Amino acid sequence: MFSVCKTSLIRARLPPLLGARINRLPQGLIGDRLLSTKNKVHKEYQSTIGKHRNTALSTERRPSSIAQHVLTSLDQVVSWARNGSLWPLSFGLACCALEMMHVSMPRYDQDRLGIIFRASPRQADVMIVAGTVTNKMGPALRQCYDQMPEPRWVISMGSCANGGGYYHYSYSVVRGVDRIVPVDVYIPGCPPTAEATLYGIFQLQRKIRRTKVTRMWYRK
Repeated sequence: MFSVCKTSLIRARLPPLLGARINRLPQGLIGDRLLSTKNKVHKEYQSTIGKHRNTALSTERRPSSIAQHVLTSLDQVVSWARNGSLWPLSFGLACCALEMMHVSMPRYDQDRLGIIFRASPRQADVMIVAGTVTNKMGPALRQCYDQMPEPRWVISMGSCANGGGYYHYSYSVVRGVDRIVPVDVYIPGCPPTAEATLYGIFQLQRKIRRTKVTRMWYRK
């Protein structure tokens, strides 16, 4: 009973004591401290914001010289022209070729995007490998790739072209067309749909837009 009364008495006297100690401090000093703390936080915030504003992204940096400006403009023009005039070489080897033909039909109408299939590798700049590549077909695939003019790109369409697919453990199948030619875009599926094929072409166009003419040497 005594402990309960003592605890209640301490609780009753604690707020007045705290209020008295706070009231003993000069009001001007409290206001100055709060104002200085507020100004300090505000200055730190402004300095942080200024640092972020002064940091320019790589895409926002302007060319520092006329030559760099000319090369940048040339890259944009050439990438735009290549992006809108892709001429693929139809290298159909299996059932994936049916979906590749489906893309060129009126439902998807890839001609409106400037994508026109060519029968000769000397007139094409994109090779779409659709199907299973056998060991006997490998040299012919490489020969067609070598006959394509620069710059040239390769799209691997389907699981068989990507890594052998269902025939991965066959003695006569190449386990991935990237063992013969360099591949830029892989389209998964067995077989991939026409929408997936069209999406893969869009990804290749995106890669072409990001490629600079002065940096094509790395593809050699």
